[in-house]
Amino acid sequence: MIDITLENFQSELIDGSMTRPVLLDIWAEWCGPCKQLGPVLEKLETDYAGRFTLAKLDADKVPQISQQLSQMFGVRSIPFCVMFVGGQPVDGFVGAQPEATIREFLDKHVPSAEEALAEQEEDAAQDALAEGDTETALEKLQHAVAADPANDDARFDYVKLLLQLGRTDDAKVAFAPVIARTGLVRRFDSLQRWMDAIDFAAGGPHAAPAATDFDAKIAANKRDFDARFGRARLLIAQQQWTAAMDELLEILMRDKSWNEDAARKTYIAVLDVIEPPKPKVADGQIPPDDPVVATYRRRLSSVVLS
Repeated sequence: MIDITLENFQSELIDGSMTRPVLLDIWAEWCGPCKQLGPVLEKLETDYAGRFTLAKLDADKVPQISQQLSQMFGVRSIPFCVMFVGGQPVDGFVGAQPEATIREFLDKHVPSAEEALAEQEEDAAQDALAEGDTETALEKLQHAVAADPANDDARFDYVKLLLQLGRTDDAKVAFAPVIARTGLVRRFDSLQRWMDAIDFAAGGPHAAPAATDFDAKIAANKRDFDARFGRARLLIAQQQWTAAMDELLEILMRDKSWNEDAARKTYIAVLDVIEPPKPKVADGQIPPDDPVVATYRRRLSSVVLS
């Protein structure tokens, strides 16, 4: 629990709610219902084990903030509680509500225990990857997916890491529960295209002769898009990402919508799988783009929009 003042309003309430929901309790010493509500809120903060932060604001000591929020929500009495999520006030309630009612309110805005655990494991996995510890990262991502199967980010990162490590069969097993959603979730479609490229490369007796064959066809006819696309898929299977995008760009420069946008969609898939997690930066700062991803996004835009 934290006390909100004019000095810490921005850092504790606005910025703080960017990473964790913050419930602001507006109260006053003379308010009897406020004294009834306070202990209930403190108990719930403990019960929810860090899934939201309880903040308290004395309406008499900081009237500027309490009056502004009251006007925003059309409220003229206290206790008045406002939920902040993502830096914004999103909901509220008035009066000393029963614990069960407040739990219903919290559950609309606060991640479940499973969701919170998955987010923690996902963060730990990214920290491990930043240190080059892929085994720990893989374990953490597996835990994240198990804790919250609906966490698309964790599943994407888990399948992606398995593919990077050459564990294609394990990746397909982990991907199976969401395979029907490839048409709805672009990054899942990107993973599917990567796995299809791996299967494509494994279909021939050897990748190198197949690449040589594609090279010969391209040398004979620069508009042999099937050969270029096949070569790009081999490069994707080998995780030669920039070379694969260069080959796909050769198609797009000559035919932007070839084969129902297959080249463009595959190019975007590569961008999805090579984009690293955004680095952590100080509050208010924008994390920098990965230079390779940024460069190849510009190249794609230049070709498609020309």
